[in-house]
Formats: sequence, C-alpha cells, structure tokens
Amino acid sequence: MIQSMTGFGKSTLQMADKKITVEVKSLNSKGLDVSVRLPSVYREMELGLRNKISQVLERGKIDLSVYLENSTEVTSTRVNAPIVKAYIAQLREILPDADQTELMKMAVRMPDAIKTERDEINDDDWKIIEVAIDEALKNICQFRTSEGIALEKEFLYRIANIMSMMNETVALDTERIETVKTRLKTAITELATTVDENRFEQELIYYLEKYDITEEKVRLENHLNYFIETLAGTEANGRKLGFIVQEMGREINTMGSKSNHAQMQKLVVQMKDELEKIKEQVLNVL
Repeated sequence: MIQSMTGFGKSTLQMADKKITVEVKSLNSKGLDVSVRLPSVYREMELGLRNKISQVLERGKIDLSVYLENSTEVTSTRVNAPIVKAYIAQLREILPDADQTELMKMAVRMPDAIKTERDEINDDDWKIIEVAIDEALKNICQFRTSEGIALEKEFLYRIANIMSMMNETVALDTERIETVKTRLKTAITELATTVDENRFEQELIYYLEKYDITEEKVRLENHLNYFIETLAGTEANGRKLGFIVQEMGREINTMGSKSNHAQMQKLVVQMKDELEKIKEQVLNVL
C-alpha cells in the first residue's frame, strides 16, 4: 500500500496550567527536510525529536510546530525593580521637574529593565508533550495513507488505459505491415523495371524488422505489470515507481518513432498523455 508524501496532522492536550497544540504538515521532496519549532525551554529536545520524525515519516518536507498556551496568570517575564528604580533616580537628576509617570515610562524602556526567567525543563511535562507529538504523527500517517489509497486508484486507472492503448497499437501492427508492403510494391511497379523477387523480399523483411514494435510491446507490458506489483509493496517505493515510469516512457517513445502509421501515432500520443499524469502524481508518493 503506497502512501502520499503530503499530509497534515494535529493534536491538542490540556494540562493543569497550559494547553499543548502540535501541528505537523508534510509536502513532497526528493529527500527528508525537517523543520522543528519548539518553545525555547524545550529547545534541547529538538535533536531527539528530529530523529523520531525521520523514523516515522521517512521522506518529505516536514514542518512540526509545538505551541504552549498558558492557562494561568503566572508569567515568566518580570520587571527588574532595582534596575528600574536606579534608572528613575538617574533620570530625576537630569529632569528634576519631570512627572513620575513619564520617568517610569522612560525607565522601563532602558536595557535590563525587563527580565525573563528561564523555566527549567519538567520531565513530566515533556512526557505529556511527547504524547501529543506521537498523536500528531499518527494522524499525519493516517492522512498519508488515505491519500495513498486515492493515488493508487488513479495509478491503476491510468495504467489500464495505457495497457488498452498498447493492445490497440499492436492490433494495428498487422494492418500497418500490409500497408507498407502494398506501398513498396506499388512504388516498384511504377518504376516499370524488372526486380529480383528474392532480393525484394529480403529488403522488405529487413525494412519491416526495423519498424517492428514487438520488443517494445513486451518490455512496456513488463514495466506496466511491475508498476502494479510495486504499488502493492509494503515499503516506501516512490523513487522506484519514478524509475519504472521513466522506462515506460522510453518504450512508448520508441514505439512512436517506429510506428509510421497515423492511427498508431495517435495512440502513442494518448499513451504519453496518460504517462505524464502518472509522472505528476508519482512525485507525491512516499
């Protein structure tokens, strides 16, 4: 079962004094690109969190954010009272007639007038936050899986279309060969000259072998079946599917260059159109 690389997951937990919200989103990417936003007090936990994300999500442009919303009136920001008083005293010496309120306004804008007390990491709180993170990662994995189901249906539909068009192309091959034979014989007849029938047959066989699409049909069919088989795999297989699509494109292009038949070339163009739609969606596969 394939998974999409794009997805979104969210989790919310209410603690005694704060609310935790975790959001994680993922976009397609050639590799793993992780961005983590944590409250400053938990910054040292970032490395371990990155390792967890890489194990769970494997690939994609990942953006995980943890938000803490205090539900109490307690704040870690404090007015540095001794410093503010010292500033007011200095300002009064300079502006003896100034209003006390105005001096206070100026003092609190001075350096070190406000201080932020750094909270220490609470292991119990972090364990609860980890529960919220695990829940968000689980949700995004479920999102990726549901998107993968939709992608798989799309792929199977496009593959079936290509298979059908390929079979139509092969069915036209006999008609094309007869048309080529007739055209060559007509051209020789119009020359009004004697031709060695054995040599003509040899040249005709050589000419037709150059335009034979049997090998391309066999290889393309194998690639189509391998694509379907890979879809059913249990591992992350986006890159493998991309390689298979490239090989399918080569065989379809070769069939087009050999076709030399209007209806066959039309079918080749339609196959290319279906393949392009597959290529666009393969970029989203994990």
